[in-house]
Amino acid sequence: MNINAICSDIDGTLLDSQRGLSPRTIRTIRSLENNFPVILASARMPSAMRHLQDELGILHHPMICFNGGYVLLYNEGADTPDVVDSVQIPLATCFDIVAMAQGSAIHISLYTEDNWYVPQFDQWAEREELHTKVSPEVSSLQMTLENWQKADTGAHKVMCMGPEDEIAALADKLTHKLGDEIYIYRSKSTYLELAPRSISKATALEMILKANYGIAMPEVMAFGDNYNDIEMLRAVGKGIAVGNARPEVKAAADELTLKSTDDGVAVAIEKYLLQK
Repeated sequence: MNINAICSDIDGTLLDSQRGLSPRTIRTIRSLENNFPVILASARMPSAMRHLQDELGILHHPMICFNGGYVLLYNEGADTPDVVDSVQIPLATCFDIVAMAQGSAIHISLYTEDNWYVPQFDQWAEREELHTKVSPEVSSLQMTLENWQKADTGAHKVMCMGPEDEIAALADKLTHKLGDEIYIYRSKSTYLELAPRSISKATALEMILKANYGIAMPEVMAFGDNYNDIEMLRAVGKGIAVGNARPEVKAAADELTLKSTDDGVAVAIEKYLLQK
C-alpha cells in the first residue's frame, strides 16, 4: 500500500516516559518530506498540542483536538488557525453534567476552543498543567457556564477527575441519562472525558484529508493506544497499536509496534517510510 499521510494519538502513543517527545521521534518525523501530512489527533486542547507540533516541525499541518470536536489548520506563516470543524456539547447538557457530579469529590474541567476552566487549582488541575504545559483559568463552574450562556457557546470537552469509585459511579449515571448525547470515555480509572456523540478522530481525519489533501483513508497510517483510537485504527489503511495499548485496541489494529516509551511510532515510520 502507498502511505501518503500519518495520524497519531499523543498521550500513551507518541510521548516517552517523561511525557515528552524523544530525540528519535523528533528526528524521524522531521526526516519526512516537509509537505507529507503528519496529523496529531488527541483529546487535548490546541495549546497542549501546538508546542509538540513545533518540536516536530509540523506547525503548518492540521491538528485534531478534543477527539475530533475541534479541527484546526494553521496555514504556513499564519498566526491564527482556520477552524475546519467545531462541534460542542450543548450548554444545557453541560449544566446536567455539573449537576450530576455535585456532592462528590470529582473535579470538573470545562474546555471550549483554546480555553480551559477549572473551579479551583487543585491536585488534578496541577497534574494536567504539568502534563500538558497549559495553565487553566480559575472560575466557578456556575460562572463559567453563565458566561458561556451569554456567549451562546458550549463545551468542546468536559473532563472529570477524581477517586476511581466516584468516577465509575458518575460514568454509570451519565451513560444512563446522557449516553445518547455524549461520548463517555474513561481514559484512566480516575479520568472521565466527555465529548459530543457525533464526532471522532476518524471522522475528523477523513474530513480534513479529503478537503485539504485529496487523500483517502486507505492511504493513511495511524497510531493509537486507547479506546478513543479504535475507530481511527479501523478506518485507515494501516492501523498500528503501540505495545502498551489496551487489549481491545491491539485487537482492532492491523499491526503492533513497540511501546510508546520505546519509540514505537518512530520505529514504524522508519520501517514503512524511511528505509532505503
